[in-house]
Amino acid sequence: MIPYAIQEGFSGFKRATFSSVAATSAMTVALVLVGLFALIMWQAQDVSSWLKQRVGEVELFLADTSQDVAESLYRRAEATPGVAEVEYVSKEQAQQIFRDEFGDEAVVFFDDAFLPASIKVRVDQAYINTDSLNIMVAEFSSWNRVDEVVYNQPLLVKVQSNLRLLTLIGLFLGLLVLIASVFLVANTIRLAIYARRLMIRTMKLIGATDSFVRQPFIVEGIIQGLIASALALFIIWVVQYAVVAFIPQMESLNAATSLAFAGGMLLAGVLLGWVGSVNAVRRFLNNVSLN
Repeated sequence: MIPYAIQEGFSGFKRATFSSVAATSAMTVALVLVGLFALIMWQAQDVSSWLKQRVGEVELFLADTSQDVAESLYRRAEATPGVAEVEYVSKEQAQQIFRDEFGDEAVVFFDDAFLPASIKVRVDQAYINTDSLNIMVAEFSSWNRVDEVVYNQPLLVKVQSNLRLLTLIGLFLGLLVLIASVFLVANTIRLAIYARRLMIRTMKLIGATDSFVRQPFIVEGIIQGLIASALALFIIWVVQYAVVAFIPQMESLNAATSLAFAGGMLLAGVLLGWVGSVNAVRRFLNNVSLN
């Protein structure tokens, strides 16, 4: 029975070329929409991680200390839970940074005491929230020879609020895209199967079971899903390549992520074809008249 179902599934493309192409095209459009949305969300998450990393930076300004004390504070900050990276900025480096940012006007402030040495602490992603950072800042502030601890709390609160809003909007839009894709595919496959209603009725009249009738259509739906996945992956790859070439700041997927994305798209195509075929055939078999 399985070899017959596979053979009939492939033969369905020849017997009903137009309806098969229509169903495959509908699945391709649906998968392109879902795939592009997934890539946009991936890029958005990458940007949000970068933003959180930028605002999740704490700077410890040191009182006049010896190099040994500064190194001790550096190692202590490095060993603090939640710290991802530590950078020591000497007075000389601080002056150079000030010159680079303010240019010729910086000469007015050329005073060694004006720019203290500092330790920049970049916080781990899991700790980039107001509660964790406030606890961390309180701990740093209690250390001897630490004159002041600063971080951009208002900006962090604003970034967190905007990221939550964007996440909710993204989930809502993603759900709409997914629902629209499922309806598009289901309706197209239903029309494709309806075009072969006489063949299904004939098979039922000669005693074929619902399972026997259903299997070739399921195989055909899975084949259509695989073809649609391949076409969608090609279209998405072309779009991504064009976007990255036009906007170099947009990162391409790495090898592992690309492989996972391709596997997910192929699986989504198979599921779309299988679910759409099963539902469409079941509805038609339940309503087919043998009189």
